[in-house]
Amino acid sequence: MLEDNTVNNSKNIAKFALVSLIVMPLLSCTKEDSGTLLGGVGGALVGSAVTNNSTVGVAIGTLAGAYIGRDIGRKMDKADQQKMYQTTQAALETGVSGNAAQWTNPDTGNSGSVTPQPAYNNTDGQYCREYQQTVTIAGKTETAYGTACRQPDGSWKIVNN
Repeated sequence: MLEDNTVNNSKNIAKFALVSLIVMPLLSCTKEDSGTLLGGVGGALVGSAVTNNSTVGVAIGTLAGAYIGRDIGRKMDKADQQKMYQTTQAALETGVSGNAAQWTNPDTGNSGSVTPQPAYNNTDGQYCREYQQTVTIAGKTETAYGTACRQPDGSWKIVNN
């Protein structure tokens, strides 16, 4: 019973983070705020996966991810974010599995890559791909892993596994 509650709490935390991720662009947020949220979401998912949905693992992952994301968000401008988004969408849609798609912003010197993995249909029948994403800011590279599924409008959306 306790394990079921822990799994449900982890799923609720991840759902809240995903809802926040959807709502965040509608609000007037700073780069720092967006980075904190995205880092927190990524950290929560990694913490959940690494610790088999342990609440403590999710909490630690969220805090660590938020800290790293805040730092990255401070340093990424709108052009960086747009280039990263466009590259991610293209890599997930047409990228060859295992081949990195690169982006760079010559104005800031920031860069990154997205490496998609083979596509598959999840248990809900959605077309999905796992991917690895890197971001390099001021010579420091951070790496994240995720899963995205194609939406009815053709865009790709990060999902909770």
